[in-house]
Amino acid sequence: MFRNPFIKKKIVCIGGGNAMPKAVLRGLKDKNTELFVVSCVLDSGGSSGKLRKEFDIISPGDIRRAFTELCIFKETEKDLLNFRFPKGELSEHTLGNLFFAAMFLKERSYKPVFEKMNSFLMGNHRILPSTIHKADLVAVLENGQKIIGEMNIDSPQHNTNLKIKEIFLEPEVHACPQTVRRIKEAEMVIIGPGDIYSSLMQVLLVKGTADTIKISKAKKVYVCNAMTKKGESNGFGVSDFVKEIEKCLKCELDYVIYNNKMPNENRLNKYKQEHPELLEMVKFDNLPKEKKYIGADLLFDEGELAHDSDKLAKILLKI
Repeated sequence: MFRNPFIKKKIVCIGGGNAMPKAVLRGLKDKNTELFVVSCVLDSGGSSGKLRKEFDIISPGDIRRAFTELCIFKETEKDLLNFRFPKGELSEHTLGNLFFAAMFLKERSYKPVFEKMNSFLMGNHRILPSTIHKADLVAVLENGQKIIGEMNIDSPQHNTNLKIKEIFLEPEVHACPQTVRRIKEAEMVIIGPGDIYSSLMQVLLVKGTADTIKISKAKKVYVCNAMTKKGESNGFGVSDFVKEIEKCLKCELDYVIYNNKMPNENRLNKYKQEHPELLEMVKFDNLPKEKKYIGADLLFDEGELAHDSDKLAKILLKI
């Protein structure tokens, strides 16, 4: 059966931070797609963490990043939303985060806030929260030590040589009905790229999300990180990332997209100096000979060692 090329492909994109919006949303937003972003909302540090604590709201930072990538605003207006106050009582806060907090405090409900935000997105794209309930991300290290809060996992102060043996949300919280419905209706679910625990797991661990992905008829696609991160994925290869995702989903992924082009040593060392939290390029040795593994040159040809959205989009649209 051939798919009608005039009907937009419904795609759910899961993640947060800068990686997923820049790599996935940027490449797919102006194609024949209808994107539904399930955004991280449990960040505990920086501007998002402060607003979450002070006003008892979900963290807005990753919602803002997805919004600025998909909205119809001019670049100057997007820059304004991302403006970070340099000092004073508003230090660290971005205008977009403050705007989200103000909308919620005025409406006292998330539904009209997201309806208003989504009305400014191009096409039929939508942003959805992973949950609207309060919870903390908790990691248990191999020595039994508990690390509580996304910030403390993302920017670790503990011994980063200790591996994370368990990850969960405390307390258990449920996904929004709208989010569950969109996953059920999707033709494809794209997970990542992004920090395996502090970003992706905080979405997948929300009750109802992984279970719905598991039973969904959507193609389940994981976009693997290009580099390992201190305290989260030390020594990880592609198969290690996949193992963690599949363990959480309790099912196998249909496709795994990974970078197989190594940058030259000078470029790698320069980038590592600029980003000390990043360790090494993700290895892809000894992968099973299965069609689900798609290796390709995914990086920008120069500059930052990150996914080139155009290269990635071409692969995703062929699946």
